[in-house]
Amino acid sequence: MDLSSDRVHTPDELERLSFPGTALAVLGHPIQHSLSPAMHNAALAEMARTHREFATWRYYKFDVHPDDLPRALDRFHARGFHGLNLTVPHKVIAFEHEPAKLIAPAARLVGAVNTLLRKEAPGVWEGYNTDGAGLVAAIRAELGLTLSGMPVILLGAGGAARAAAVECLDPRHRCASLWIANRTRNHLDALLARLQPLDDNGRLHGFTPQSPPADLPAGALVINATSAGLQPGDAPPIDLARLPRPAGVYDMIYNPPETLLLRRAAELDIPRANGLSMLVHQGAHALAIWARARVPDVTVPVAAMERAARAAAHAA
Repeated sequence: MDLSSDRVHTPDELERLSFPGTALAVLGHPIQHSLSPAMHNAALAEMARTHREFATWRYYKFDVHPDDLPRALDRFHARGFHGLNLTVPHKVIAFEHEPAKLIAPAARLVGAVNTLLRKEAPGVWEGYNTDGAGLVAAIRAELGLTLSGMPVILLGAGGAARAAAVECLDPRHRCASLWIANRTRNHLDALLARLQPLDDNGRLHGFTPQSPPADLPAGALVINATSAGLQPGDAPPIDLARLPRPAGVYDMIYNPPETLLLRRAAELDIPRANGLSMLVHQGAHALAIWARARVPDVTVPVAAMERAARAAAHAA
């Protein structure tokens, strides 16, 4: 029985599946509507034009229940999968899973991994988090903005917000200030405490979106890292009209392609973008990690990934 990159597989199929070449996969629950196989396989096809090694690389999707993830990681390793992507809630579970013991420093700060690279030792994966790098690249590509010297208003206190916050406070970017808003105060305080060691000059602030402080900076980049907007009845995570005029709004949500937050930004004529570009760029960083482990001079065709992701999103 052969693997199909189009349909959803389960770990129980691994023992009876056969696949040639180098296997990659995304693990999630649910995973049916993942765009990752389409965009990664498009990139691999493009890369194979100049590096024939990639002609036999394939990327698949597997539905893995969170309770089964630790055992599943061992099974994928035993079957020789070269690399894995992980979606929520697997990012934190894998970080805490003993075999994934080689964690890149940035991922350790975030407390989550979304990309695993197989190591030769039995059951051992090297863990990375490409979400922050993907966000930075997407904001630059879509809005023409950089984090360096930019005031940032970050909405949310979950895992996605944590990855964004670590990137904002990274010395390579050094945002001017980081204001984190979250409706639940104890979650906000927990994130602020976690980030405090990264705050070298009082750049870090917290507030509730119901009561924006009067000293919020004008010209900030607003980043939505909450799930508000995924469902049709969701209210926007913040009232943009109550903020000093932002330089741009980036919503990590890409389905639906226009959330109420982005619709309000359009009404206010604020530059805006949804999260599809972040999905593409974090995926490109993941693919570069896997590919350069075999072919050091490889470049990843982001344009091919973006075309495939947009086509898959449109067809979904």
